[in-house]
Amino acid sequence: AALLCSCTSPVADANSWWSLAMNPIQRPEMYIIGAQPVCSQLPGLSPGQRKLCQLYQEHMVFIGEGARSAIKECQYQFRQRRWNCSTVDNTSVFGRVMKIGSRETAFTYAVSAAGVVNAISRACREGELSSCGCSRTARPKDLPRDWLWGGCGDNVEYGYRFAKEFVDAKEREKNYVRGSEEQARMLMNLQNNEAGRRAVYKLADVACKCHGVSGSCSLKTCWLQLADFRKVGDLLKEKYDSAAAMRISRKGKLELVNNRFNMPTQEDLVYVDPSPDYCLRNETTGSLGTQGRLCNKTSEGMDGCELMCCGRGYDQFKSVQVERCHCKFHWCCYVKCKKCTEIVDQYVCK
Repeated sequence: AALLCSCTSPVADANSWWSLAMNPIQRPEMYIIGAQPVCSQLPGLSPGQRKLCQLYQEHMVFIGEGARSAIKECQYQFRQRRWNCSTVDNTSVFGRVMKIGSRETAFTYAVSAAGVVNAISRACREGELSSCGCSRTARPKDLPRDWLWGGCGDNVEYGYRFAKEFVDAKEREKNYVRGSEEQARMLMNLQNNEAGRRAVYKLADVACKCHGVSGSCSLKTCWLQLADFRKVGDLLKEKYDSAAAMRISRKGKLELVNNRFNMPTQEDLVYVDPSPDYCLRNETTGSLGTQGRLCNKTSEGMDGCELMCCGRGYDQFKSVQVERCHCKFHWCCYVKCKKCTEIVDQYVCK
């Protein structure tokens, strides 16, 4: 029933390719000849994604790695918010909250697509995939003449193309009634997938290495290198904060709810539903609530007890923290530390 649900509506994303992050995938060299094809065993794939899996089996390990890095980044970026990107099980991953076309859902789709671009691009550079290799990006025009262009770069072009084909497949393989809520959600997902991919592409930059006698740097070799994924997460979090509220037109296009704002570009996030307040546990929306969450008594931000606890109040308790301290370097070559114990006050939402 869950599989049937995932194939009929993008709104009810009960099963998703995100589950590849939660279920370890064997590397291609470990497949047993004559065994059941790996693609038929992977949960959450749409028919189009399953076909791509059959064509590019060796890519699936890295799609899983990309999804895992995306989940970790999502949880880091929202660690101090009421919705903290919690995973709930191995199939739906984020749970029913993804049924709502909210800002949070927009960020999740974007960072997940970005994670796949990142992982596939790196795998190409490292020679893990037979269908791609080092980046073939043209030499930047502003690179100094005496610098060599030819180091093995991250293949962000291939990563972008493959991620677009794989991640978007689930959205593109269904036809919805023009102007319907289902079509609005599909277009929202496609927009946010693209924004995530473009964030990785935009932040990729030239990296160089010096060569020469005694570190003289008489020669430099340069290549294209992906930015640290934290920077991608930071950029997408900024896009989340400025995400545009959209609605579906009769012509089947997304349009701004408020025409006073500028139309979003392909690098921007969009959403079609207001966010729940995430204060209380709600099985219908998938909100886990904030009861039992740690909060900061002195903060006036979202991590502060007043906002995090939604005005319900908080409990105080003392906890023992053990940390390494008084560390000393001993010749040669190790560091020896003592353990310091400290009793600290902590606060949790009622």
